[in-house]
Amino acid sequence: MQDTYATNGLSPTFWIVWCVVVIIEIAAMWKVFEKAGKPGWATLIPIYNGIVLIQIAGKPAWWFLLYLIPVVNIVIAVIVMHNLAKNFGKGVGFTLGLIFLGFIFFPILAWGDAQYQPALGTQPPA
Repeated sequence: MQDTYATNGLSPTFWIVWCVVVIIEIAAMWKVFEKAGKPGWATLIPIYNGIVLIQIAGKPAWWFLLYLIPVVNIVIAVIVMHNLAKNFGKGVGFTLGLIFLGFIFFPILAWGDAQYQPALGTQPPA
């Protein structure tokens, strides 16, 4: 059997599509950060973007440390996504979309009509 790029999953088409999806996701996160009053460039800094996302969700920045604990990180990620959706006026269905189909729902959040309004009981972003 002959090994080719296509059989190894390294076809040029795959990489082009992957790069387009990554660029769209970066642009969507940038727009979401700006809608929440945070600097858009923060999406480009690996650890800092997680901290900013947690702040947009209305949770304290130290919650980022909880992402380092196995299993707890899954629970924290769900809570952060739910609070993010809530703070943009979306419900549980949108939360599930952010969790399972983030590459579709983050652009909807970014370029849709959703406006950032922190829910009651959450901290405003610092």
